[in-house]
Amino acid sequence: MTDIAERQYRTPLFDAMVALAEARKVSFHTPGHKSGKGISTRFRKFVGSKIFTIDLTTLDEVDCLQKPVGVIKEAQELAAEAHGADRSFFLVNGTTVGNHAMVLSTARPGDEILIARNAHKSILAGVIQSGALPRFFLPRFDADLGIAVNVTAAAVEMAMRAHPNARVVTLTSPNYYGIAADMPAIVAAAHRLDRVLLVDEAHGPHLHFHPALPPSAVDAGADLTVQSTHKIVGGMTQASMLHVKGKRVDGSRVARVLQMLQSTSPSYILMASLDLARMQMATEGRKLLAKAIDLAEEARRRINRIPGLRCLEEREVRTWADFRLDVTKLTISVKQLGLTGYEASTLLNGEFGIQVEMADLWNILVIVSIGDRRDDLGRLVGGLEALARRHFASANRHPLTEIPPMPRLEDATLACSPREAYFGPSSPIPLSEAAGRISSDIITIYPPGIPVVVPGELFVPDTVAYLEYMGAHGARIDGVLGPGGGEEPGGAERPEPWVKVLEA
Repeated sequence: MTDIAERQYRTPLFDAMVALAEARKVSFHTPGHKSGKGISTRFRKFVGSKIFTIDLTTLDEVDCLQKPVGVIKEAQELAAEAHGADRSFFLVNGTTVGNHAMVLSTARPGDEILIARNAHKSILAGVIQSGALPRFFLPRFDADLGIAVNVTAAAVEMAMRAHPNARVVTLTSPNYYGIAADMPAIVAAAHRLDRVLLVDEAHGPHLHFHPALPPSAVDAGADLTVQSTHKIVGGMTQASMLHVKGKRVDGSRVARVLQMLQSTSPSYILMASLDLARMQMATEGRKLLAKAIDLAEEARRRINRIPGLRCLEEREVRTWADFRLDVTKLTISVKQLGLTGYEASTLLNGEFGIQVEMADLWNILVIVSIGDRRDDLGRLVGGLEALARRHFASANRHPLTEIPPMPRLEDATLACSPREAYFGPSSPIPLSEAAGRISSDIITIYPPGIPVVVPGELFVPDTVAYLEYMGAHGARIDGVLGPGGGEEPGGAERPEPWVKVLEA
C-alpha cells in the first residue's frame, strides 16, 4: 500500500468532531440546541441523538472554514490529493456557490466571459454579481431526444477564436444527462490560446475514481472545477468541492472570494460528510463504482428490450461527436409510449413508488450511484415494463413526435449587461407580450436549470412560443410569475405566466 493510500484513510475533521462530542464539554456557544438537549423531541426521536452532538460551530478543536489552519485545512489537502488537484475547498452551499466563486475569482466588471449556453443558472448569477459581459456559444442539440447534448472541442475553439477578448471560458461537463465533452482536447485548446477554463462538473465528482468513466476535468487540467459531492457520491445535500489546478488562477483569490460568499456559520455535518466521502472514494471508490456501473448497464440492457422505451447508450453518444457518456446516468425516452417525461415521472412516483432524478419533455433521467442495489433497479425496470404494457399498444395514444419550437439562441441579442438588467427598474408583463422587451430575470426550465433567457436579452417570438409550449406540457419554469406579477396560484388551471422586463 502506498503512503498516499494510507493517508487517504484519515478523516481529520470527522475525527476531531467525534472527539469533541465525546469530551462532553459544557457548551455556552452556538448552536442553541446545545448538543441536542434543546432540540424538538419529534426531531430527535426520528433521527437519533448523536447527530446533534456534532452539529458544531467554529471552535479551536474543529477549525474554521473561513481561514482553516487545522483539521479543515488537512481535510481539504487530502481532498486535493485524492482528486488530483493542487488545492481544494469545501463548499457548504452546493455547486451553486462554487459557480459563483469561479466567476468572481476570474472575471471583473466589464470583462468578457465565454459561456457555453447549456450553463446552469448559477453561472449567470455569478456573471450578474461580477458585472462581466457574457458571450455565448451553443451546444449540439439532438432533436430525437429533445435535449442539448454538449459542446464539441471544435465549437469551443471556434468560440475562443471568435471572441479574443474573452479570457475566461466556462462549460458544463458532464451535463445532467451524463454526456461529457472532450475535456483533454478542450483544456489543451484553452491553454494553447491562453484562456482560463472553468468547468461546472456538478455531475462528475466520481469520474476520477474509475477508468471506465469519462476523464474528470481536474485530470484533464481545467483551471477551476466545481463538483457536487452530494449528487453522485457520499456527501450530504449541499456538500460540494471546488478544485484549483495549475497556476493560471490565484488560489488565494479563490479563498478570499469564498470568504465573502460562504456562511461564517458553516454546517460541520456537511463538512464531515465531505471528509468521509473523500476517504470512501479514495480508498474504495473503484470497487463501489464498478458495482454501480454494472447495475446501470444491466438496467440499460433490460430497458432497451422493453417495447416503446429507449435508454441512451454510449455507442450512440460517441457517434454524435467527441463525446463520452457517464453510464451511471440512464436517460430513458418515453415518447413512443405517448407520454411526456413529466407524465411518466408522475406515474412512476404515484403508482410504483419510484422517484426519478429529472423529467423533461420526452425523457426521464435516473441516476445510479454507489447507494443503489440490484433490487432498486429491478423495481425501476418493473415499473417501466408496466407503463409500457399499458401505453405502448394503446390505440388512442400516439407517439410524441412534434419538435417544440426551440428558440434560436444564436440570434439572442444582449441589449445590456446582465447586471444592469437585473438591478435596473423592471415591471411584470404577460409572457405573450414580452417579444421585443428586455428580460430582467433568468428564465429556465428547471431542472436542468439551463437559462432560456438571461437578464439583458431581448425576448424574441420563438423564445416566447417555446416557453408557452413547455409550460403547457408540464414543465416547471423558473423566473416566470403568476397573473399581474404575483405568485402563481395552485390548482389545476395554469394561468398565463408573466415575466419581468426592464422598464423602457
